[in-house]
Amino acid sequence: MSSYYRTADSDWYKQRLNGVMLWVMAVFVVLVARLFYLQVIEGGEYRRLSENNCIRLQSLDASRGLIFDRTGKLLVENRPSFDLSIILKDAKPVEETIEKLAEYMNVPVRELMSRISGGNSCLSYKPVLLKRDIGRDVLAAIEVHKFDLPGVIVNVKPIRHYIKKQSAAHLLGYLGEINAKELKRGVYKGCKPGDFIGKFGVEKVYERYLRGERGGRQVEVDVTGQMVRVLKTVETRPGHNILLTIDQELQQKTEELLKGLTGAAAAMNPSTGQVLALVSSPSFDQNAFVTGLSHKQWRDLRDNPAKPMSNKVVQGEYPPASTYKIVTAMACLEEGVIDETTTFFCPGHYRLGNRVFRCWKRGGHGDVDIVKALTESCDVFFYRAGEMLGVDRLAWYAVACGLGAPTGIDLDHEGKGLIPTAAWKKKHFGVPWQRGETLPVAIGQGFNLVTPMQMLVLTSAVANGGIIKKPFLLKSIETVEGTVVYKNQSRNTGKLPFSIETMEIVKKSLWKVANEKEGTAYWHVHINDLDISGKTGTAQVVSRKRGDTAYEEDESKRAEHLKPHAWFVAYAPSEKPEIAIAVIVEHGGHGSSSAGPIAREMIKTYLLKETPPAENLMAERHPGYR
Repeated sequence: MSSYYRTADSDWYKQRLNGVMLWVMAVFVVLVARLFYLQVIEGGEYRRLSENNCIRLQSLDASRGLIFDRTGKLLVENRPSFDLSIILKDAKPVEETIEKLAEYMNVPVRELMSRISGGNSCLSYKPVLLKRDIGRDVLAAIEVHKFDLPGVIVNVKPIRHYIKKQSAAHLLGYLGEINAKELKRGVYKGCKPGDFIGKFGVEKVYERYLRGERGGRQVEVDVTGQMVRVLKTVETRPGHNILLTIDQELQQKTEELLKGLTGAAAAMNPSTGQVLALVSSPSFDQNAFVTGLSHKQWRDLRDNPAKPMSNKVVQGEYPPASTYKIVTAMACLEEGVIDETTTFFCPGHYRLGNRVFRCWKRGGHGDVDIVKALTESCDVFFYRAGEMLGVDRLAWYAVACGLGAPTGIDLDHEGKGLIPTAAWKKKHFGVPWQRGETLPVAIGQGFNLVTPMQMLVLTSAVANGGIIKKPFLLKSIETVEGTVVYKNQSRNTGKLPFSIETMEIVKKSLWKVANEKEGTAYWHVHINDLDISGKTGTAQVVSRKRGDTAYEEDESKRAEHLKPHAWFVAYAPSEKPEIAIAVIVEHGGHGSSSAGPIAREMIKTYLLKETPPAENLMAERHPGYR
């Protein structure tokens, strides 16, 4: 019995052993077959690859999204850039290759060698960028001699192109190379050294929508680093396109009107908050940032006293001058300090203690009520009304009107201005507020500071009946196929703290400013076919000091930097406003003659589609009404 079981166990082990041996033999046969295939059948191909070629990964930059105006006119596009690089591993001998390359490019050898020494030479297989955007002539020379230039490669990348030179530069912004600090922050996912990102304006604010997603490809290259074939490609995903609220025709006309001047102008739809034009002058060429600024170019921009790199619409802070009388008038009416029948006598000055505060009209305005005071911009009326109201109550209304805080427009580095109070002065200067300091504040001088965008939002709120609209530039975001992924909406940020009766009094006065001959803007702004309402302002940049020889009473004899800033805010048509405007011309003199005609032509361009030559305005820029 035991012998039987031993025989059975022996047979079972033999069967299992035979099975294992069969599996081993099968695997061995497969390995031999695979080796035969690789070494005999495909041996020549793999020998070529191992001896002469290698496989590398190449990064592919995504096309950045395009930017259009409100009607679909293209403002910003991409163009091909031919970027020259060298792979040190393939470029041996490097010195000889660089010498030949410098000859074909007609550049000094040391310039190219400095790029190599500044690159990451420890990664000899990584391309070192020698020059961006080499141009077609240099490209042709390199292509002809490419067999003499081992390791030299030319990559075609999309590069930003701003179609109208210097146009809308402060709102569109520009691109710049990402720096180490920005990379470390981790905000720009998918970016690597050498990439360009939005640094300013819309390009920066909407960077994550515009950038797109990088792709890549696996390529086979020969011993000189030249590509033999593409093995595999991961396609890029282009960035989204952006439609702005800007009207290109109005934008360009406004730029023409401000040409040669230092200042700012902006327009918006008072019903929606859509910004129709935004111009800061002087401007700059955004394309220069894409191709690379020289040290001299950057110094010229940085040190220019006119500050071309500053967006004066949202960053410039100025005394609002007589445009601020809109706030003072409504605040005094609302508080009951004055009413429509209140009159003050203006002899051309107002005495408070031992100080004399002058009116702009030397001979005075006579008996003045609130409507006449706004129409003719009487300083004495507002000195007295503001004194009765007090600086703190006036400041409360100014802040409620949106002054003293950023408007929230979708641009970076917006200024907030300054609305002074007694507590503010005590905190910053350590002394109490003086009664006489309220008087200049009431007419928009003194410590008051506003941005043109803040005055534009305030003017729009007056125009639309009291709703404070958040200004915005983005209309919608779309895919390259045209699918809308985001559509911006109008937003209210508050309401003017005034009754309908108060606002009607002020609106009636603003209409008279531009439509009655006594109005400060009539002779420079009035249009027969269109009602415009507005307010002029002339902001003194230096105080009038007795015996000061630097300050000339005759503005035509005054030094340029001592001339006042010229303001004009407006909306039209007066009954159903479609556009609101704020204009400031630095050291422009009077608001009526310098800023007023600019606003008038902007309104005509937008509402009447009239675009007369900007040169016609030069004859109107002379001393006149405030």
